Amino acid sequence: MNAYFRALFRSRLFYNIEKWEAMITYLKRQNGSLVQLPNIEPGCWINIYGPFNNEETQRLSEQLSIDIDFISDSLDIEERSRYESEDGVDLIVLKTPVRNKGITDSEAIYITIPIGIIRTGDSIITISPYRNPVLDFYMETPPKNFDPSDVESLILNVFEKNVMMFQDFLKNLNNRRYAYEKELYNSSKNEDLKSLLNIQKSLIYFVTNIRSNELMMMKIQRSNFLRIKDEDKLDILNDIIIENSQAQQMSEMYSNILNGTMDTFASIISNNLNGVMKRLTSVTIVLMVPTLIASFYGMNVELPYEHHPYSFVIVFSMSIILSFAMTVYFVKRKWF
Repeated sequence: MNAYFRALFRSRLFYNIEKWEAMITYLKRQNGSLVQLPNIEPGCWINIYGPFNNEETQRLSEQLSIDIDFISDSLDIEERSRYESEDGVDLIVLKTPVRNKGITDSEAIYITIPIGIIRTGDSIITISPYRNPVLDFYMETPPKNFDPSDVESLILNVFEKNVMMFQDFLKNLNNRRYAYEKELYNSSKNEDLKSLLNIQKSLIYFVTNIRSNELMMMKIQRSNFLRIKDEDKLDILNDIIIENSQAQQMSEMYSNILNGTMDTFASIISNNLNGVMKRLTSVTIVLMVPTLIASFYGMNVELPYEHHPYSFVIVFSMSIILSFAMTVYFVKRKWF
C-alpha cells in the first residue's frame, strides 16, 4: 500500500466517518459490477456530498491530504467552471444542473451547482455541495462498462452525462413554457406570468454555465490536461464538446423565445387593459345621458312639459332613445 493510503490509515479516517457515513461513498468495480465498499481501497472512486461546515471541511482536507481550497471550491455553489493542478493533484470544477429545492433563495426552477473532480495519483474523488443527478446516475445505475479505476473514462463519462442532463432539463423547461403560454392565451393570470419568469431565471443559469463548461472543456482539450493518449477517448471528448455546444444553442434559443414571449404577453396585457378601459368609458358615457336628463328635470324650476300629462313618458323615452343612439354609435366604432 502506497504512502497516500498509509497516511489515510494513520489519520484514522475509517474510525471517524460515522458523522459522514451518509455523505461519503467508496465505490469500486468488482466481479463485473460496481459495488460500494465499507472502507477506502486503492483505485476506488470516492464520492462526497455536502454541505459541510468549516470544521468538517478542514478535517476532511487533513484526512484526505488534499488542499482545503480544492474542497471548499467544490462546495461553493457560486464557483465557476475551471481546472487547476497543484502538487500532483488535479482539480476540475464542472457546473451541473439540479432542481432548486430550497438550495437558494432564487425562485428559479433549476439552478447550477459545482461538481469538483479531484484526481490524485491513486484515486478519483468527486465532491458536490448537494446531491445531483449526474453523480447519482453512476452510483445507482452505472453502465456495464463503467470502471472508476479508469480515471480518464470516469471524467469523460461525467462530462457526457452532465451535457445530457442540461439537454433534458432544457427540454423540460421548454415544455413548461409551452404549457404556461397556452394558459396565458385564455387568461392572463399572475401565477402563469410568475412561472414564466421562474423559467427565465433557470435559463439564465443554463446559458451562463453551459458556456462556462464549454470554455473549460475546450481548454482541457487544447492542453490535454487529462493526459489522454487514447485517440478514441480524445474523439469522445471532442464529441462531448460538440454536444455541449448544441446544448448552448438550445439554451440561447429557448431563452430568446421566452424573452419574445414575455414581451408579447406584456403587450397583449397592456392592449387588453386599454380595451377594458375603453369599454368602461363607453358604458359610462351611455349611462351619463339619462342621468343628465333626469338631473335637469329634477330641478325646482320651470321646465318644458312639466305639466304635460305624459311628461314622464316623454323624458324617459328621450333618455332611452339617446342612450340607444349612442350605443349604436359606439358599436359601429367598435368601442364595445
